[in-house]
Amino acid sequence: MDKISKKNKLIYYRFLNSITKKINKLYFGKLMGKFDLNNKSKKKNGFDPVTNIDRALEVFIRKEINKKFPKDGVIGEEFKTKKTKSGFTWVIDPIDGTRSFIIGSPTWSNLISVSYNNEPFIGLVNFPMLKKYYISGINNNSYLVENNKFKKLKVVKSKSFNNSKIAGNFFGWLTPNEQKKISKLTKLMRYPCSDALSYCQLCEGKLNVVLQCYNKIWDIHPMISLIKNAGGYISTWKGKNAKAGGSIVASSNIDLHKKILKMLKPVA
Repeated sequence: MDKISKKNKLIYYRFLNSITKKINKLYFGKLMGKFDLNNKSKKKNGFDPVTNIDRALEVFIRKEINKKFPKDGVIGEEFKTKKTKSGFTWVIDPIDGTRSFIIGSPTWSNLISVSYNNEPFIGLVNFPMLKKYYISGINNNSYLVENNKFKKLKVVKSKSFNNSKIAGNFFGWLTPNEQKKISKLTKLMRYPCSDALSYCQLCEGKLNVVLQCYNKIWDIHPMISLIKNAGGYISTWKGKNAKAGGSIVASSNIDLHKKILKMLKPVA
């Protein structure tokens, strides 16, 4: 990746810190309450939910970006891609965890990241209902921000593989036969996977491994810099760069990461 000036990083970092308050103000002030639900899936019996709140939040975030960075590109889950004229591209998931949002679970979040020449360098995961957000900083650090206090994040290495705290979600993706092929791994998946929150918990040292299937780029881009800056590792199940999305594994150290990749090989 071409070098990005510290001044540019600071501009994007400050913008992301400030937009959390604006998003929260919009949601709690005007959007919270009843919502309209639609199914985007074109598959028979498929379910890919979207609400009017998803769309309203993305419209708002796009407008805020365009005011400050009119030449930047934007890729969002709900609307068409705007091509970049600056080399910088924003990737937005207005509500990550729409299913959680629909049933009133507070673990849904707003995901925003910025890439330069297709390499993510800063990311934001905002949890309006939990009153906190996670952000990758300008000095190769990641932070949890709660009550206006910044806490530096650092992964925690597991003392042994069998005691590793592994969260995974194969919901609707791996067949029972495929899961049998990695049964040694699935038996160790003792913790729930809560979309973006699980990746953030890995950065906090609360989890050692997070596994998910078939992520889109807007699901995973903010996590890349967040996890790397906290000292963790993230890739596809095939060990490739996670920036294109797909089935993702994130781990707290390289040895654990390699072991998980080896175990995933039959289904990768």
